[in-house]
Amino acid sequence: MKTATRCLLTGLISLALASAGRAQQFTPQVQEFIKVNAPTVALVDAKMIDGTGRPAQLHQTVLLQGGRITQVGPLKKVKVPASAQVINCAGKTLIPGLVMLHEHLYYTMPAGPFFNIAQMPYSFPRLYLAGGATTIRTAGSIEPQTDLAIKRLISEGKVIGPDMDVTAPYMEEPGMDIPALNTIKGPEDAAASTKFWADKGCTSFKMYMHATRADLAAVVREAHARQLKVTGHLCGISYREAAEMGIDNLEHGFMASSDFVPNKAADACDYPAARQSLLRLPQNSPDMASLIKFLVSKHVALTSTLTVFEPYTGREVVLGGGLESLIPQLQEREQTTWQQNQQRDTASVRLFKKNMAWEKQFHDAGGLLVAGTDPTGAGRTIAGYANRRQLELLVEEGFTPVQAIKIGTLNGAIYLGRDKEIGTIEAGKQADLVLINGDPEQDIQQVRRMEIVFKNGVGYDSPKLFESMKSKVGLN
Repeated sequence: MKTATRCLLTGLISLALASAGRAQQFTPQVQEFIKVNAPTVALVDAKMIDGTGRPAQLHQTVLLQGGRITQVGPLKKVKVPASAQVINCAGKTLIPGLVMLHEHLYYTMPAGPFFNIAQMPYSFPRLYLAGGATTIRTAGSIEPQTDLAIKRLISEGKVIGPDMDVTAPYMEEPGMDIPALNTIKGPEDAAASTKFWADKGCTSFKMYMHATRADLAAVVREAHARQLKVTGHLCGISYREAAEMGIDNLEHGFMASSDFVPNKAADACDYPAARQSLLRLPQNSPDMASLIKFLVSKHVALTSTLTVFEPYTGREVVLGGGLESLIPQLQEREQTTWQQNQQRDTASVRLFKKNMAWEKQFHDAGGLLVAGTDPTGAGRTIAGYANRRQLELLVEEGFTPVQAIKIGTLNGAIYLGRDKEIGTIEAGKQADLVLINGDPEQDIQQVRRMEIVFKNGVGYDSPKLFESMKSKVGLN
C-alpha cells in the first residue's frame, strides 16, 4: 500500500508540475527568444558544475519537468522519457542560473555638473537573463515603481528578464548632487520610507553613503520586523558600526570601508580620506583581519562587485566585451575615456588588487561572499556582460572556477533565503540553469559562450538576446 501510495503521489506531483509549466503564457515578443519550451526536457551528457562547490561531474543528464528539476544523474542511469525534448550536451557545461545581488535597472552618464541616471527598463532585464542571471537583487532603486512593474511584467510573460528581489529607494541623507537619488531627512523619515516601500512590495533596503547610524537603526528595526534585509554602500557609518547595529550585508567588498580613517568623526563621510586609508593599509593588516573576524561573527554577508572597480590599464573598454551594446555616442565616449586612462590608474590598480585579497580573506575566514556587478560608475559596467565578467574576476581573485560559480549562485541564494529553491542543480529545485558551449573549468572565459539560459524550465536563446540589444544601452 505504501509503495502504491508513493507512486500515486509521484505521478500527481509530476502531472501538477507539467501543468504548471504549460500554464505559463508568453507574448509573441517574448516567444521570439524562447529556444526550448516543452513539458519535459532532457539535457543529456553534460559536464555539470552544480553550484554546491563539489567537483564537476561528467556525462550527466538533467531532466526538467513543469519548471522543476526532477532528476539529476549519470547518463547511463537516468531514463529519458520518450516524450522529452532531448538536448545533446556533449562537450558542453551546465551551471546553475546566476543569483546576483548588486544589480540595477539604470545606467549612469555625465550630464553637466552631475551624473544623470537613466532607467533601462527594456535593455537591462533582457541583458541580465542573456548573461545567465536568472535571479537578481536590485541593490538600490531610482524608480522603484518601475522596478516593481518590470518584476510583475516578467512574471506575466510580457517582458524578458530574471526573477527580481526589488530593493527600495536609497536611504541617503542630502550630500550628493545626483537628482535621481532618493534622500531622507533623519531616522523618522527613514523608518516611514521603509514601511511605505515594504508595503509596496520591496523586499530589501539599502543604506547609502551619507546615512547616519540613527538612520540605519531605524531601517534595521522596521525591516527586520518584517523579516526583510538591509544592505549598505557605506561611508559615514563604518563597517564595524553597521555590523554592531545588525546590518545584513555590505556592498563592494572592502572598497566602501571607512573603518581605517584616522580620527574619523561619527557619521562623517569623507570618501577621499577613506580611499587613502585603504591605500595605506597593508594587504595582510592585523586590523583588517580583526574587522573580518568581527563581520563573520556577526553573520554579515559581503558583496563582491569587482566589475565596477576594474582598472583601465590592460583591461577591456567595456567589461565582458559589451561595447557594442552601447548607443554609438556612448561607445565613442567610453573608448575615449579608456584611452585617456591607460597607465594613469596605478592607485586604482593597487587598491583593486588589495580588495581582491581582502575579499578572499573574508571568504576563507568563513564569511558569506556573494556576487554582483553594480552597472554604474564610469559606464563600463553593462548588465549581462558584467555578470559573466564577475565570475572571471573571482577566478583572478584566487578562487577556482567551481568556487567562483558557487559564489555567484548558491551563496546568493543562501543570502536571499531561497537556497531550497534555487542556486544549485539538484532534483526538486526550480529549473534555472545555463548551458555553456565550452568548459569554464578549463578556461573561465568560456562562460561567455552561454548558449541557452533556462528560467523556470524555459530556455532562452542567449546569443540572440545579446544581439537584439546592440546599440540600445543608454537609450532604453
